[in-house]
Amino acid sequence: MMDWITVTFFSILAAGFFVGIVVGLTGMGGGALMTPALIFLGVGEAATVVTADLTAAAIYKTGGAIVHKREGSPNMQLAKWLMIGSIPMALLGPHLVSWVVSPEDIDETLKLCIGFALLLAAATYALRLYLNLLRVRGGDHPDDNPAIRPIPTLLVGALGGLLVGITSVGSGSVIMIALLMLYPGLSAVRLVGTDLVQAVPLVMAAAISNIALHGLDWAILVPLVLGSVPGTLIGSAIAPRVPQSFIRRGIVVVLTMSGVALLDKAGWAPLGAGEDETHPILIAGVGLAVLLVLPVVWGFLRKSQGLPMFGSPTIAQLEDPSYRPGVVGMKKVDDSGP
Repeated sequence: MMDWITVTFFSILAAGFFVGIVVGLTGMGGGALMTPALIFLGVGEAATVVTADLTAAAIYKTGGAIVHKREGSPNMQLAKWLMIGSIPMALLGPHLVSWVVSPEDIDETLKLCIGFALLLAAATYALRLYLNLLRVRGGDHPDDNPAIRPIPTLLVGALGGLLVGITSVGSGSVIMIALLMLYPGLSAVRLVGTDLVQAVPLVMAAAISNIALHGLDWAILVPLVLGSVPGTLIGSAIAPRVPQSFIRRGIVVVLTMSGVALLDKAGWAPLGAGEDETHPILIAGVGLAVLLVLPVVWGFLRKSQGLPMFGSPTIAQLEDPSYRPGVVGMKKVDDSGP
């Protein structure tokens, strides 16, 4: 046991604690932040990191799912169809990679997959904001018990399960944005509750499959759980007093930079580094570009909906489940605008 108490142990503990706080604050970024953080810390091969991250996520997501279930927020019928699609694919995903990729190339392949998954997760956040803007402009018509569309929902679950099984990324980002597109009337609390409840068996299935294939490194898992669980609790406790919109935008920048860095580290041809080398200036430039360009793009998207480039509804308002059009001066626009 004492052999585990090393600098690496405390590094993993700190990473888990920090990411746990972010997850508690915003409800997003678990695997998308934890997996690249552990890879960049150099604590193990990509497959080992993915396995430990999925196992830890299965532990701390269970508590959140129980809370949401007690409050009655999940749509269990919707969650059922998601799980029917996601669980088999989460079990299959890691084995699929092992069947088509030679053992010596698995680490590089997983880094590439995780890198692209991180960029996808960053894009889904921007898409979610745009969908919220469309919902606000079109009028708020909540429907917490929509007619279930089994086949599309099952396919969403299958895609999310495959992505999570291979990369540990996607259970709280890709699946949620797909649900928003399929069921736009679902309220924010029902959306989060449904996604969290279906994510627990999904992550458990992915963890079991990865453990069977790659084993479980307890030296990574123990400090990860010890750090992430209290971090998540603290983040959840202070969430009402913290401006989440700024944190979420910061997460998008970090996910984009991490995705590019992993692609660079894996030697993706357009970037050209490889062999665990990276181009720090390129990665910093990407982060700066995202930070500067996104507000301008968002302004033009607002203009396409007949709104000024800046102003109400703000990003914080669009992310607020209690926000309704007209409360902050939008009623006239909503009644007469396009």
